Amino acid sequence: MNNFLRGKRALVTGGSKGIGFAVAQALIRQGATVAICARNKQDLDIAITELNKAQSGKAIGTTADVSKASDVARLFEFVDRELGGPDILVNNAGIGIFRAAGELIVEEWDRVIGTNLSGAFYCTREALCRFTRAQGGRIINISSLAGKNPFAGGSAYNASKFGLNALSEATMLDHRYDRVGVTYIMPGSVATHFSPQDAEKGSDWKIAPEDIAEIVLDVLRLPERTLISRIEVRPSRPQKN
Repeated sequence: MNNFLRGKRALVTGGSKGIGFAVAQALIRQGATVAICARNKQDLDIAITELNKAQSGKAIGTTADVSKASDVARLFEFVDRELGGPDILVNNAGIGIFRAAGELIVEEWDRVIGTNLSGAFYCTREALCRFTRAQGGRIINISSLAGKNPFAGGSAYNASKFGLNALSEATMLDHRYDRVGVTYIMPGSVATHFSPQDAEKGSDWKIAPEDIAEIVLDVLRLPERTLISRIEVRPSRPQKN
């Protein structure tokens, strides 16, 4: 099904790198017009240039820190002005700070929760206002297997992803009769610069960002009568301990 998203408008947060960039690229290749955001303008500009090499859709973008409700409001005003509002929201922006709970400082906790959880809520809230008026829309949240499997050093990150999973399911239940579909995707190890190690390390066994992007497309291909609410994704052959 080529260009099945032609005429659709999407917003992908954290779209300048990694999973977000791969998702934006996949949506554009299927004909969507995509807005992305990132905190760093240089990264944003590079990503938009690369995304617009595709032959189908189009990319635009603006800087935004999704942990700030005012930035998110401004981001959605930008999408309204430039695209006429979104049909699809992909909450992908995320950060990780990994250390023992007793070693985390308050500012680090706030940064992780603010970006990964509050940021997704701020964007979801703005999108729902628009989707309700438009009588439908899709929200896809990029979560993590860390949202069901806690690990040492992951107190803030685990909490943010557990919370994102709960936010996703509650939003789905609240708004399913508004024709809003909500899906959350929980990848395991993905080969991106999110990891403190070089992104190339483990690229022979980790999930590729493009694989997550294909899953996003599969979710969007489904007819409206059917919803995949949760997806768990793992490397097929992870490293042995």
